[in-house]
Amino acid sequence: MRRKPAWGRIAGKSVIYAVLVVISFVYLEPVFRIISKTFMSAPDIIDPAVQWLPRAFSTDNLKVASRVLNLETSLVNSLWFSSLLAACQTLVSALTGYALSRFEFRFKRFWFMMILMVFIVPLPVLMVPRLMMFITFQDLTKIKMIGTALPQVAMALLGQGVYSTVLILIFYNFFNMIPGVLDEAAMIDGAGPLQVFYHVVVRLSRATVLVVFLFSFVWNWNETYVTGTLVAGTIQLLPGKLALFDQQFESLVSSSGSAFRINEAYKMAATFISILPLIGLYLLVQRQFIQGIENTGITGE
Repeated sequence: MRRKPAWGRIAGKSVIYAVLVVISFVYLEPVFRIISKTFMSAPDIIDPAVQWLPRAFSTDNLKVASRVLNLETSLVNSLWFSSLLAACQTLVSALTGYALSRFEFRFKRFWFMMILMVFIVPLPVLMVPRLMMFITFQDLTKIKMIGTALPQVAMALLGQGVYSTVLILIFYNFFNMIPGVLDEAAMIDGAGPLQVFYHVVVRLSRATVLVVFLFSFVWNWNETYVTGTLVAGTIQLLPGKLALFDQQFESLVSSSGSAFRINEAYKMAATFISILPLIGLYLLVQRQFIQGIENTGITGE
């Protein structure tokens, strides 16, 4: 078999690297711009000659954005809210993926197709009947639902959370790669289905559990449509405050009598604050996350 000429291999690699550089720039350019604008001083913001690197480093934009976002409250609320929903989704997705992977039952194919259908149907189409259902339940039981985390917790526990279908399929794919003989060996030793699930399957899937939890956490963190409809602003969440930043800013300025005027730097600083926890979380578990991605087969390997 003839080998490619050296120049051919070099040219091929050069094209690949060039494409990767372009793709990286497309993804990273907004992040670099956010960071640049966040730390610009007021004179740099209005100076058209300053595009990327600020001449004078300043944290004033962060201070103003933090006040508008009510950072201390909204950050804590966002952390517990997203963590709770992610934990519920991870547990239910793992159990559902395990059942689909390991057991044969009536209408299994039908239920599998129904799970996929939920992912295909546009979210606004599903949101209206869900909202009506929760309002009806609230009226009948006198249990407050709208304006609390209960509707989204219930949806997560019923496999109807944000992108639950994707999370179920991740577990389903990974569990199919675990040899069934391990389950059989555990059952011979007297283990029941739930014991096999916890002591065998889950312990072999720790990296996958972490990946699913992180996916769910990020998706629930960034979700504003469902949360804005069901929570209705009663729980201050960071992404929700960011989505209404202009209104929140004008309200703060009006109440304080300040002479501040909204500008792009304040918005960029608010955006930087909202994504910083996600970046920090990823950096904290980067190695385990990459290992989990490789194990789940998401990369196609």
